[in-house]
Amino acid sequence: MSTTTSRPGAPTVVLVHGAFADSSSWNGVVARLLAADVAVKAVPNPLRGIAEDAAYVASAFQQTQGPVLAVGHSYGGAVITNAASRADNVVGLVYVAAFAPDEGETLMDIEGNSKDSVLTSALVPVQYPTASGSEAEFLIDPAKFRDAFAADVAPEDAAVMAVTQRPASSLAFSTPTTNPAWKKLPSWAAVATGDKAAGSDVVLHMAERAGATITRTEASHVVMVTQPQLVTDVIMQALDALSR
Repeated sequence: MSTTTSRPGAPTVVLVHGAFADSSSWNGVVARLLAADVAVKAVPNPLRGIAEDAAYVASAFQQTQGPVLAVGHSYGGAVITNAASRADNVVGLVYVAAFAPDEGETLMDIEGNSKDSVLTSALVPVQYPTASGSEAEFLIDPAKFRDAFAADVAPEDAAVMAVTQRPASSLAFSTPTTNPAWKKLPSWAAVATGDKAAGSDVVLHMAERAGATITRTEASHVVMVTQPQLVTDVIMQALDALSR
């Protein structure tokens, strides 16, 4: 977990990664926030399902001193949507190529409505053991990883990302959202117009529905990796607005 301090009373930026990734996906953004003397944490997302992950991330929010600006990438957006409603110190939300589901929606339903996403055709199901038996989880087929997830990343770097990806439980895709935080908190969104994982069409629709301040850019799903300055600028825009 990365952290530093900034001016008193300013929100701490808490970064939540998405499926098939880990907190290192935020490295370029973290470096820029640290250079700007912004308090930042990168929270590990368990990727075990909406309910479990939202509980974990909400605890991280609650254990952060002072106000929090919650930032989620991809599935991390769905997690902060659910988690922020459980923590009274979250003051804003930033969605980075991210899901912002409404009450009762599942990511499976949302993806089914996307004409831009190719993710479902790239997923490989596997199993993991649980206390009561087993549960399904998904990986991205390494042969399809770059096209579906990281099209603007250098091939050699995308190959490393494919090997080191973290699987996500099927519960991440099938559990409905409850009490979405964007209905009561201001939000900002970075929408990658070349996003073939979440799907740029549904990401834009969700950001508009949330009333987010939207920044669009031509990028793949991993815009925080390929355009960390743009994502940092969106976060700084949110921090500036919250300080007024």
